[in-house]
Formats: sequence, structure tokens, C-alpha cells
Amino acid sequence: MLIHNVRTVEYGTKSCPNAGFTNFRIYYACIFTACLIFAGCTEAEKVNSSNEIGAIEEMSAARAEAFRQGDAAAIAAYFTEDGVLMAPGVPATAGRAAVEAYYQQIFNEFEAGLESHYEEVQISGNLAYGQGFARVILVPHEGGETIISTAKYINILKRQPDGTWLTSHDIWNGNE
Repeated sequence: MLIHNVRTVEYGTKSCPNAGFTNFRIYYACIFTACLIFAGCTEAEKVNSSNEIGAIEEMSAARAEAFRQGDAAAIAAYFTEDGVLMAPGVPATAGRAAVEAYYQQIFNEFEAGLESHYEEVQISGNLAYGQGFARVILVPHEGGETIISTAKYINILKRQPDGTWLTSHDIWNGNE
């Protein structure tokens, strides 16, 4: 004779055989479902993060193109209203007008070239940073020796209410 070990659990006034096994199945079904939900969120976050990083890199590329074109106003437009520029050898400046004036001074003297890219971008909420490398070529308008320099830099960026990213802080140091 085959005897099953049946566990009976009381639920209110009704008796339910195998309730322990049923609870076990429900518990693991819930765990499995939660894992699927969290895995799905993780993938969605990766896609969103990848899209956001792409948007930040595009903004940086557009800013670099504005530098190559000698367009100080366009560069300043990629900064927040209170954006801070911390260039080597000069005091920090704040605000779009100050950023524009800094770059316009360079473009008044030089034809500018730039190779620049982020080596790392990280996002946390509405803030991000980009760490990168730049190679700047400055050719004097009045003749003279071309200046070539390389630098490492950090940009701090803020997501704007419309979802775009702007630079709030820009600092770099020369490698020479």
C-alpha cells in the first residue's frame, strides 16, 4: 500500500491538503516573476542609459565642431546659464557670456582645430560626467608658430527640463 505524506493546513473553517506545497509553488512563482520584472527594468535602464550617453556624446561632438568653426556663441550655448569654465592658467569664469568671451578671445587670434572625444561617460539621475581627451591646434592669424597641445578634461553635465544635456562645469589640464 502506497501512503502519501499529505500535509493539511487550516484556512478559516476549510481544510486544504497539500497547502504547504501550493504555497511553495506560489512563493517561487512570485520570485521568478520578480526576477523577470527586474531583468526587464535593467535592460530598459541600459537602453535609456545608452540613449542618454549617445545624446551627451552628440552634444560634445557639436560643441567640438563649433570650436573648429570658431563659433564662440555656439560653444556657450552648450553650457548652462551659470556654467563654469575652469581653463588652465586663468581664473574660473561663470555664465554663458563669460564662456563666449573666453573662446572669442582665442578665435580672434587663432584658426582653431580640435580632436576631442569622451573616454568615459557616467550618468546618475539628472547629472552626468564625461572624461575625455583633446588635441588642440591653434594657427595664428598673423603668422607665427602653430601651437599644438593635448589635454585631459572633465565635463559635468545637467539634464535640462526638455531632456537635453548641457555642460555645467568644464575643466581641463594640459598633458605637456
